[in-house]
Amino acid sequence: MYTHGRGVTQNDSEAVKWYTQAAEQGNAEAQTCLGLMYYEGCGIDQNYAEAVKFFMQAAEQGDADAQNNLGLMYDEGCGVDQNYAEAAKWYTKAAEQGDADVQTYLGWMYEEGRGVSKDDATAVMWYAKAAEQGNAAAQYNLG
Repeated sequence: MYTHGRGVTQNDSEAVKWYTQAAEQGNAEAQTCLGLMYYEGCGIDQNYAEAVKFFMQAAEQGDADAQNNLGLMYDEGCGVDQNYAEAAKWYTKAAEQGDADVQTYLGWMYEEGRGVSKDDATAVMWYAKAAEQGNAAAQYNLG
């Protein structure tokens, strides 16, 4: 509610306070939100290492958004050493849960051999999954 100013005045610092309490109790969605707050520096000092920590906690619980964000952290080398193979691992976990944008990006990773073995058949599989959901980039890449 504080993040979006719904029913209260928007206040990122207050949002961080509540996300932290929930995250400390193991709530994956709060851990993901807190990771984003650290990543973006909203209501708290920007800290990529803390973002990774909270994304990891949520990702290990199966949170697809956290898995995608953790993949991004490894892909870009934010808060961790850049590691395309580790990025692909986390993107795959999110893609397996049906995220069309991640499926499209993962298809590109297989097409290019970025962090995974180059494999056009696997690229087609991921593009097709995303294309079936109406993802225009996947439809283009599949075409």
